[in-house]
Amino acid sequence: MDTSNSNDFYCDFVFSGKISINKVKETENILAFEHTKPSWTTHVVIVPKKHIANLLELEDTQLIKEIFDIAQEIIKDKDLDKTNYKIITNGGEFQDSKHLHFHLLSGKPLS
Repeated sequence: MDTSNSNDFYCDFVFSGKISINKVKETENILAFEHTKPSWTTHVVIVPKKHIANLLELEDTQLIKEIFDIAQEIIKDKDLDKTNYKIITNGGEFQDSKHLHFHLLSGKPLS
């Protein structure tokens, strides 16, 4: 795992074990966990374990399929399809951590 990327919360803290997380789902390639500073009542982060800086650098179509397979499993497991949910990713100046990740949000904003 490449942990030399600056501004990469996931490589620098999550994958290195420097911060504790509550795992929701995990595969060989993907980790989904409860956001450490949630902004919604349900706020899950889905992140590839391989360092990919942003969506434009994602070339592995199998990996994007696996990310959305995990998202579907979480939506079903938490019955989010019966309430509400959205999946977002940020890029450019909106992206605080320079590691591709997706936010699965449901419920209501916390602020």
